[in-house]
Amino acid sequence: MIKQLKQQFEQIAIAQRLLKWTILTIPVSLVVGSLVAFFLWLLDEVTALRWLNGWLLYLLPIAGILIYFLYKFAGKNAEAGNNLIMDEIHEPGGGVPARMTPLVLATTIITHLFGGSAGREGTAVQMGGSMAALFSRLIRLNTEDTRILLMCGIAAGFGAVFGTPVTGAVFALEVLAIGKINHKALMPCFIASVLADFTCTMYGIQHTKYQIINSDIITGFSFLHFKYELLIHAILAGVCFGLAGYMFSELTHSIKNYSNKLIKTKWLIPAIGGLIIIGLTFALGTGDYLGLGVTNPHEGGVSIVSSFQRGGAGYFSWFWKLLFTAITIGMGFKGGEVTPLFFIGAALGNAIAMVSGTPADLMAGLGFIAVFAAATNTPIACTIMGVELFGGEHILYYAVACFTAYYFSGHTGIYLSQRVGFSKIQSGDPDTNKTLRQIRDQRRKFL
Repeated sequence: MIKQLKQQFEQIAIAQRLLKWTILTIPVSLVVGSLVAFFLWLLDEVTALRWLNGWLLYLLPIAGILIYFLYKFAGKNAEAGNNLIMDEIHEPGGGVPARMTPLVLATTIITHLFGGSAGREGTAVQMGGSMAALFSRLIRLNTEDTRILLMCGIAAGFGAVFGTPVTGAVFALEVLAIGKINHKALMPCFIASVLADFTCTMYGIQHTKYQIINSDIITGFSFLHFKYELLIHAILAGVCFGLAGYMFSELTHSIKNYSNKLIKTKWLIPAIGGLIIIGLTFALGTGDYLGLGVTNPHEGGVSIVSSFQRGGAGYFSWFWKLLFTAITIGMGFKGGEVTPLFFIGAALGNAIAMVSGTPADLMAGLGFIAVFAAATNTPIACTIMGVELFGGEHILYYAVACFTAYYFSGHTGIYLSQRVGFSKIQSGDPDTNKTLRQIRDQRRKFL
């Protein structure tokens, strides 16, 4: 009888906790979903404007200078972006300022209007984190509840911007520490991500639809339908995707470090970055690697969508997008890295399909999620993203590619405040519990 009463009270306590977090996440989710909808609408507008006015690219260096001074005079610690939110979750201290939202929104739009190669997830996550932090201050939440609400902000921003609510929830939990997930915020993050995505959709925002339609892929036994030779190709491709994620992360951080070290006048860094982007665009004779890259206004142009078709990307399209984005982000422009990572992965997958004779749509889809998994160390979230975006028929391939890419990216990633929860190499690794920034700084001392 006593045991039954305890169980009953336990369920009541759980119900109370879920009710509490539902109430807390509703206003944050509504605000973040609305902001993301506004941001995505603006992004479409400025992208269309840039397509119609190619001369805007020539103003990219000036746009970079403007972004620099906006953050210099109004940004303060907001310039740390996603890393600031992660640091605040790990070790609460200075807080996440509300000004992060208008700053990152404005500077991302400026970056895309003038042709910078950047993404959108960074903006959505930062808006989610800063709004969650503002709300926690207004209602005076304690430290632990503030941490959870910040994670909810990440989930809401990510889930809404890509239309992947389950992925958004898992991403917010998985991205904080490599190899370690704390389920304490599982349900709050899920509620926040779903509500924010629903809110964003209610404004009429339409997300890009991707399809893997090759019927020859599905064959095999029981519910695990696969081809052995294709599975081997997925493993080998996963290695390539992992190395691409590693290359992107390292190149972006290196460009940032050396730019700040070699260029003493700091406002010149984005100006020079803009000039390099202009030079590369003219050298290649194409604007395919500017902006988001989800679609392309020119017939035969390379984009994420075109990469799902055989021959829809060149053998080195993935490298050029990697280089353009590393320069853009590494030299001070704002936005995010994830959508360019989708481009890099899909284009690399297309190239692998052309060489190996495997289905282009499947390999593009695997690259789409696996390079992202490698650069963010979130293989579980990315596997779920594959299901949400492409359907669940090929989940075995998604998992194989994402898990393999995750390991082969090593202890690096685009978020330097991410911590090593469990080493990819061995138990007792001295890098355990260190941030990627600490690991990177330690490595640089030996070079």
